[in-house]
Amino acid sequence: MKIDLDTHTHTLASGHAYNTITEMISAAAEKDLKLLAITEHAPAMPGSCKDFYFYNLKILPRFQKGLEIMFGVELNVMDYKGHLDLPEKYIECTDLRIASLHPPCLKPGTVEENTAAMLATIHNPYVDILGHPDDGRYPMDYERVIAEAKKYGKIVELNNNSMSPLNSRTNARENDRIILDLCEKYEVPVVMASDSHADFMVGDLTQAEKLVEEVHFPKELVLNDSVEKFKKYLNLGRNKGRL
Repeated sequence: MKIDLDTHTHTLASGHAYNTITEMISAAAEKDLKLLAITEHAPAMPGSCKDFYFYNLKILPRFQKGLEIMFGVELNVMDYKGHLDLPEKYIECTDLRIASLHPPCLKPGTVEENTAAMLATIHNPYVDILGHPDDGRYPMDYERVIAEAKKYGKIVELNNNSMSPLNSRTNARENDRIILDLCEKYEVPVVMASDSHADFMVGDLTQAEKLVEEVHFPKELVLNDSVEKFKKYLNLGRNKGRL
């Protein structure tokens, strides 16, 4: 599959990543990507940048080294009601918004609690992408989540890093199979993402691509092969959020 974009990466600003913006962009350019999203962790993640970091993203050029850059945020879900850790006035300064569950920010709950957190997140009009929903530490009712994602026009992330043996998320590959089956059933678009925390990981979607092939997931629902297609679904979801 042709890979034109990577929608989930981190730099030194996130506190536990290891390269600069310039180094991440250079890595993406070397791999002939057309679009790179740099999505720093929002402030509740230990060691990450503060609110004003996101406000000042306006100064950064959105085209560098022959590719488009989206400066975004990975928001932390803070409770089972779906509250996020960045005020709206700062979220509005970002180009792309992922929302994810992370143990340093929200203790895993029951299936019902985790599902409620994700459903409330889906209802937030600022959220574009559901980040690594495959984490087995947060068991949830995937059918309810994916059906609601369809209703509200959200994109579901297939996180390559989740499937790494070095990652602390559990049962990701098994959960991703369930998620992909439901995304096919409800015709929900999926974006593969590296979740890279170092430049050598940028654009590495090896595990995600392998799984997509294994389950024969429809290519038309995978958004990595076209910046235009990705932006089309992104805008469709945002328009639904405004209704």
